[in-house]
Amino acid sequence: MESELRRVAGIVLGAPLSRRTRRELLYCIFGGLAGVAGFVVTLVLLTSGFTVSASVIGTVVGLLLITVGLRVSRRLGSLHRRLLRRFLGRQVEAPPRFQPGTGVLGRLDRRLRDRAAWRGVWYSLIKLPVAAVQLYVVTLTIFGVVDITYPLDWLLFRNHSAGANLSPLVAIVPLPFVGNIDISSWLGTYPAALAGALCVVIAAWLARGINAADHALVRGLLGPSTMAERVSELERTRTLAVEDSAAALRRVERDLHDGAQMRLAALAMNLGMAREKLDDADDATVRGLIDAAHRNAVDALADLRDLARGIHPPVLDNGLASALESLAASSAIPASVSASIGPRPAPAIETIAYFCAAELIANATKHSYANQITINISTERAGLLRLDVSDDGVGGADVTRGSGLSGLGQRVSTVDGRIDVSSPPGGPTVVTVVLPMKA
Repeated sequence: MESELRRVAGIVLGAPLSRRTRRELLYCIFGGLAGVAGFVVTLVLLTSGFTVSASVIGTVVGLLLITVGLRVSRRLGSLHRRLLRRFLGRQVEAPPRFQPGTGVLGRLDRRLRDRAAWRGVWYSLIKLPVAAVQLYVVTLTIFGVVDITYPLDWLLFRNHSAGANLSPLVAIVPLPFVGNIDISSWLGTYPAALAGALCVVIAAWLARGINAADHALVRGLLGPSTMAERVSELERTRTLAVEDSAAALRRVERDLHDGAQMRLAALAMNLGMAREKLDDADDATVRGLIDAAHRNAVDALADLRDLARGIHPPVLDNGLASALESLAASSAIPASVSASIGPRPAPAIETIAYFCAAELIANATKHSYANQITINISTERAGLLRLDVSDDGVGGADVTRGSGLSGLGQRVSTVDGRIDVSSPPGGPTVVTVVLPMKA
């Protein structure tokens, strides 16, 4: 029993000295400040937007402020998820990426109905009391540490001769029902030091508790979609999958009709003409027809081989890493591949990752003016496959401009994947594709 009490006391009293407590306090500092700033910005933008839009004249300006507020709430949500991952090592998946509509009204309608952004607004509002507790934890720790140093401070700065008239020191103890402690002697510094140690211990455990609550809020409001939003997202991705399959079938039909079918028809015609010429004595004419038929047959086989490669590249049979290396070797811009893949992804996921890499290399070749392309493929802890394709080109790539990147975004969303693009003017461009390991 005594050893158990000692163990518990050691855990409780030793918490302030642990590495975890330092991370918790850092998260309290940055998370608390971000929470207060986010609350102010969100409240100002949305309150101003709703107030202005109440008048007929200010409707446009008000709706603009509301959409800006919703967009800011998404950015703030991303900031809080990054802080949580950076300091506490807790991963919260991002909600589905915002899909803008077509036209001004379509974009406005999608933005106003963005459930993830509205949940971010709720988080910013609820975060204020949480941020207040987090900043209180920081304050409690600072004053506690200062109070602990009072015995040493007295010896260094207040150790005067007897009879010296000195004003008493004041130790601030930011705990309920305590307040300040007046210190007029060296022995009087010890109650202040004990109160400071108590503040530090309380702050360490209070930081863990409030950060756990904040983690639950982030996971519930800034994480993956609610059930209704999930159903809506599944309906959207199902539609995209059907449209993508229909487009792929039309592409195969067109390639067969315009390529291999025409060449095979020419082959049959040339062979028929050659058969008719067999009775003639002009061997050169027959030889020419047979040569033309042979060329058509070779071209038809090449078309069929390219068509089959477009459906499922044979190089994927040796694994995704080997396929990407083959893709990099054929790139017009020098490309390097770094692969760290654990369990092999599903074949459909490998195919999507391969075609994404091929499209991104093609985009870089056409538009980036880059000197080097870097491809990194790896698996993450949460059963995800991560593909990073970067180049040192001029940058300026934008998903919203209707380029091939938007098509990639639609393709990866059919398997609940996502694509992130970082391409500031002047470069570099980094495109990240995250896919589940299983379709």
